[in-house]
Amino acid sequence: MPDDPVPDPSSATAPDTPPADPPTRISLRFEDWLTVLSLGTLACITMANVVVRYLTDESFAWTEEISIFLLVVLTMSAGSSAFVRRLHIRIELLADGGSPDRQRRFALLTDGICLLFFAGLTVMLGRMALDEFNWGDTSPAIGVPTWWYSMWLPILSAVITLRLAGMVRRTWGAAR
Repeated sequence: MPDDPVPDPSSATAPDTPPADPPTRISLRFEDWLTVLSLGTLACITMANVVVRYLTDESFAWTEEISIFLLVVLTMSAGSSAFVRRLHIRIELLADGGSPDRQRRFALLTDGICLLFFAGLTVMLGRMALDEFNWGDTSPAIGVPTWWYSMWLPILSAVITLRLAGMVRRTWGAAR
């Protein structure tokens, strides 16, 4: 029986290889690193709280506040890169079906609606953070001003808005 040829592993592509990032003016590394750092910090804080609670029957009061803040940052930063990579949940029959021109029009419509939503959200979150600054609200567990947490929401929402504006611009220019 002849020897079976061994396939060259370098010639095969891995089935789980993610597609390349779309071209952007500003790299998605900012959002990726912010996501990784938020998740890592959240895991460490939560683990420390679990260990302390297990060993002493007490817990760190501040972990819940910081965890909620980190979850919001994680959601916004991961959401920003998911928009650009088109990894959000969508109805593929509508988004990927039909002619390329129809797909482009559908992408412009959905990206435009999301752009308007996040532009409005940026304004409202900015007003909320400003109100918290003016009212002098403090957090219940740590006692720090709540605007320390909420000031990041309009900033991250503005990042998503700018990413969506770039997507609309690229999709609009793709047909020309």
